[in-house]
Amino acid sequence: MIKSKITFKQLEAFAFVVDTGTFRAAALALGTTQPNISARITALESTLDVVLFIRDAGCVRLTADGDKLLKRARDILWSAEALIDDAGRQDLIEETLRLGVTELVACTWLQRFLRLMREAYPKLRIQLEVDISTAIDTRLMEGKLDLALHTGPFKSKAFASTSLGQEPYCWIANSDVLQHINPAPSLAMVFDQTILAHAKHTQACAALHRIAAERGLPRERIVHSSALSACVPMVLEGLGVALLPERLVKDEVASGALHQVDIGWLPDPLSFYARFAPARAALYVEKAAQIAKAAMATGSDQNN
Repeated sequence: MIKSKITFKQLEAFAFVVDTGTFRAAALALGTTQPNISARITALESTLDVVLFIRDAGCVRLTADGDKLLKRARDILWSAEALIDDAGRQDLIEETLRLGVTELVACTWLQRFLRLMREAYPKLRIQLEVDISTAIDTRLMEGKLDLALHTGPFKSKAFASTSLGQEPYCWIANSDVLQHINPAPSLAMVFDQTILAHAKHTQACAALHRIAAERGLPRERIVHSSALSACVPMVLEGLGVALLPERLVKDEVASGALHQVDIGWLPDPLSFYARFAPARAALYVEKAAQIAKAAMATGSDQNN
């Protein structure tokens, strides 16, 4: 019977070669070897008596037959996962979720998300990448990530997008710096100090540069850091006033080590989204997006 000749591993290899672009990348994503992937594809092609891929140097392309059969293969894989899910046997899912997150997620509620994912899918492996939002967006578009937890703007709208919530910014300073500025300073007074902020290309810093230009304030006072977490020890040492996401410094503010400063201007909050490609995503990817929403809403790991 045909059921004894076609295996889930063969169909999985077929889908992953398409999604990742090469046999080698598919092997890496599935935690196996390139010869194993080649063997599975060859066996599937032999059973179906079709050629699924045109193999060029360094890349592969779907044939017309391959393109026609791809959706059927995905439907079978998704149906099998739905069967497992309906049976409540998520522990049978031993896959790898390729996850991309921004630094703010990694520094705040990522641990809670990972814990909730482990509870929901005990044997799911998570391959984590932490990078700036634009790099994560590119990796998602290239098929090198299954799920991205990051901020816009995005290059493509061809992805499912779950709104996770917003992260407001705040101005903060330590006690020593606070003594040198008015308790309710203007933006001009704050620009008498060094201003510590995130990378220049971010939306918040672009807004900061725009308002500084509009008001004739010295933009050379703004010191950018590609690592948000690096700004926190610098402001703790009194190296300046910082414009940072509120959640990143909540513990320092709660302990009194840092103080929020109201200057009457803040950039728009960061809007976070969970994004994935619905045409290729497994059911657990879609569920992971919902788990991310719950993790962010609950708060950072330190609160739980």
